[in-house]
Amino acid sequence: MIRRVIAVVVLIWALGFAAFMLLLPGPADDALRTDAIVVPTGAAGRIARGLDLLEAGRARRLLVTGTAPGVTRRDLARVAGHATTIACCVDLGDEAVDTRGNAEETSAWVRTHGYRSVRLVTSNWHARRAAMELGATLGPDVTITVDGVQSFPTLPQAINEYHKLLLRGVALGWRAVAGAWGGA
Repeated sequence: MIRRVIAVVVLIWALGFAAFMLLLPGPADDALRTDAIVVPTGAAGRIARGLDLLEAGRARRLLVTGTAPGVTRRDLARVAGHATTIACCVDLGDEAVDTRGNAEETSAWVRTHGYRSVRLVTSNWHARRAAMELGATLGPDVTITVDGVQSFPTLPQAINEYHKLLLRGVALGWRAVAGAWGGA
């Protein structure tokens, strides 16, 4: 009996993990316009994607959340280019050290500016949990569009992210999990 229960739990976990990896969010429609773009620091390609969208006029401002303390716009421009766009329209948040902190920092920034829609640009394998955390802090009045940047996590990274998604989903409740997966 215990072996069967363990086998069923392992099977459910494996099917969930397979769905997690097979249904990773991709980039949002490039023509879509939101009030703001938010990019948590982390894997390659996130900031470049956000800056390209901002420069294309797809939002008014961009927040890079989770920067190291002391990083300036000039530092970002030196590394990422887009100096004019960064100077006028990019804010740097250095309070966050994890995904939950990114959500809290972003929520304060969104409220300060009165934004009603946000494009969240992050790695495809990180996107669901980041959207779930952000949705929990912003509430239903702000629309979040997930823009997944293609990246290739190692197997341990992917499993770790899947576990974090499940655990935070339990902590935040079923509605948060359903929303992160695109459900009701």
